[in-house]
Amino acid sequence: MARQQQRLSALQVSKLTKPGLYGDGGGLTLQITATGAKSWLFRYMVAGKPYGMGLGPTHTVSLAEARQKALDARKLLVDGINPLVAKKQNQIAAALAAAKMMTFDQCAAAYIQTHKAGWKNAKHADQWTNTLKTYASPVLGHLPVADVDTGLVVKCLAPIWESKTETASRLRGRIESVLDWATTSGYRTGENPARWKGHLENLLATISRSSRTRNHPSLPWQRIAAFMAALGAREGISARAVEFCILTACRSGEVRGARWAEFDLAGKVWTIPAERMKARREHQVPLSDAALALLESMPKDGEIVFAGIKGQPLSDMSLTAVIRRMNGDDKPVWVDANGDGVTVHGFRSTFRMWAAETTNYPREVAEHALAHQLPDAVERAYQRGSQFTKRAALMADWAAFCMTVLPDAVVKPIRAAA
Repeated sequence: MARQQQRLSALQVSKLTKPGLYGDGGGLTLQITATGAKSWLFRYMVAGKPYGMGLGPTHTVSLAEARQKALDARKLLVDGINPLVAKKQNQIAAALAAAKMMTFDQCAAAYIQTHKAGWKNAKHADQWTNTLKTYASPVLGHLPVADVDTGLVVKCLAPIWESKTETASRLRGRIESVLDWATTSGYRTGENPARWKGHLENLLATISRSSRTRNHPSLPWQRIAAFMAALGAREGISARAVEFCILTACRSGEVRGARWAEFDLAGKVWTIPAERMKARREHQVPLSDAALALLESMPKDGEIVFAGIKGQPLSDMSLTAVIRRMNGDDKPVWVDANGDGVTVHGFRSTFRMWAAETTNYPREVAEHALAHQLPDAVERAYQRGSQFTKRAALMADWAAFCMTVLPDAVVKPIRAAA
């Protein structure tokens, strides 16, 4: 009986070349095609219907291995299971498992692609991509997202948790979001190992927001006129853009993207559309005489006011470069109270400190000038206006102050507009 079940030998399998079917017994068959290809086939019947299930080529599956596979298939038949159906189900399960074997990097890319349409600008998506690529990918990137655990998340965060706390805090939140997305999408299960409350707060030091927030270096307001005098001596579109940032107390991006169509020079107002504002609300900027004079000096041969190469908006670095060149290679001249070189954005702080310390304008007027949302919800409910008339007077006083170099004397408060 054993002989009938194993009629072939390994030598015969290697020497047979004639196309056809050669039975080994028990349903195991050697199949040779017209092209000379050899493979194993398990032939069987279920409910009177013939089936054939491939077991693999002879150059990969030996005779002994083929016999074992045939035996396993016969055992399934004894249990009333069609081996071919079972094989297909196993293939489907393996394919589903492979589909779910998403790496952390793949999930991060999918999350960013899904959500970037709702983000304010492409820069936000770039920040997500760069942060995760720099700090998370080296540790988590290649791993199946289902395998990411608390220890791995801490391994990403610990090296920068105290030295780059703001970046680390954002990184933790972004890892948490990616893992939440993976869980919802069915690529992982269980609690999120990047969650803070009741979890990572027990493993990482709690660093207060105030201690990790570092403001943009800003020039002391007493030196703004001297800076403007030095800036005015410099040529170039970028220098004029920095001047305009200071005179209007606007953000760099708002100035760099300014278009002539946004200006009513006769009405002395610049209307920045909502889509270019951080708060996504339209903002009207009253223009001082100094700001108008600067605009009048600019070429008007394109759509962009402060145009760079080929009429495109200036880059953020082009404005930063102006200040760096003014500081030179030696000890910086234009620095904040800590000795750090000032930034373009820092001039908004210079303006705000000047308004608070040297004028009697109400706080909300200065906040509106900076396009800030008032912190108190009740106050916002009552302060629905833009304080435009008072802001126009404030910006005129600011421009005048910027053009007057102060002696070392006490500054008298400027009376607010009625």
